[in-house]
Amino acid sequence: MALADPETHGFDTRRLARLDALLHDRYVAPGLLPNAQLLIARDGEIVHFSHHGAAREGGAPIDATSLFRIASMTKPITSIAFMMLVEEGKVAVDTPVHHVLPEFKGLGVYNGGGGGVPFMTKPTTEPMRMLDLLRHTSGLTYGFQNRSNIDAAYREGKLENWHGNFDLDEFVGALGKIPLEFSPGEAWNYSVATDVLGAIVQRVSGIKLDDFYRTRIFEPLGMHDTFFAVPEDKVDRLTDCYDWVPGGKPKMFDRGDKSAWSRQPRFLSGGGGLVSTALDYHRFCSMCLNGGSLDGARIVSRKTLDLMTLNHLPGGKDLSSLSKSLFSEAQNAGTGFGLGFAVNMDVAKSMMPGSVGEYYWGGMFSTAFFIDPVERIHMVFMTQLRPSSAYPIRRELKTLIYSALT
Repeated sequence: MALADPETHGFDTRRLARLDALLHDRYVAPGLLPNAQLLIARDGEIVHFSHHGAAREGGAPIDATSLFRIASMTKPITSIAFMMLVEEGKVAVDTPVHHVLPEFKGLGVYNGGGGGVPFMTKPTTEPMRMLDLLRHTSGLTYGFQNRSNIDAAYREGKLENWHGNFDLDEFVGALGKIPLEFSPGEAWNYSVATDVLGAIVQRVSGIKLDDFYRTRIFEPLGMHDTFFAVPEDKVDRLTDCYDWVPGGKPKMFDRGDKSAWSRQPRFLSGGGGLVSTALDYHRFCSMCLNGGSLDGARIVSRKTLDLMTLNHLPGGKDLSSLSKSLFSEAQNAGTGFGLGFAVNMDVAKSMMPGSVGEYYWGGMFSTAFFIDPVERIHMVFMTQLRPSSAYPIRRELKTLIYSALT
């Protein structure tokens, strides 16, 4: 594919070359990452698209057609889907969740018990609203956090098994029997909230979540390689996926040729279930950067995206001050959270180059994206290594991308 000229789009070509040296020399060649793919665009035009490493163990190199499990990069897509329904007047950002999901009516806050002892609860001070799901202030959690009796109950119930036996309605029913960690709006906690939001999209629209994505977002945007289950004729393009082993060689987690992602899941995870390509996610980012439309297809309005990319955390706080667990590190100082995206509020506190109003997120297999509406830049990074915290590669990429601007 032809790339736009980086120089005419405000990039120093020699400095952009540092990115490929970083990815190849520091990560792929030594075996720290199985592969790495980087796409950089300005004003929707791709100025850099590089590929490093093999798609599968002992196989051919990755290329523009390679498919990656994008995990939590599914969350912004689900959030956009929900806001489409808001624009149609079918639901609102401040609608109480139990108005759509009666399974959540009367859900209380943990006040003792667990570990074989019945849970005790106290009432919430405020009802859980759609806003809380979008910004992760719902009181829900993730079982993998391993820090409370509530996330232990999630693990015991196998609530986060993407390829398990729950469908969305069963998932909501099981979740409605477990107390919240805190009253909605009182803290920030990364959680299954976006999976719940996916269930809301399905119930409000009356359309299965995968069909809603396909007909309302993917087909209009030309995202023909994004799905919950990889079609049989595209499985050969699905990359292997690995687990990080401290001090050792990454361990195979999911083989591309025998992948769980090649089978239709019962649980359509709006929080992390999609597979995609860098080029498809580039189209999603381009739509966002373009104010909600791309190539004549209007997905949401410009003002809706403006609303989504403001900081919605209570009291204007940031993740480092409001987070209960993950993302409370100092590097998240100055980072707020909008309606589906993290948002850069204070570039100085982030301690790396960027722009106020830039928004982003990533996935557990180390994929990442960011969109900068000030510089009109977006990035999509693909690889397949869990967890995403294994290496500081996202910060390194962002620093090198901004250092290449002229």
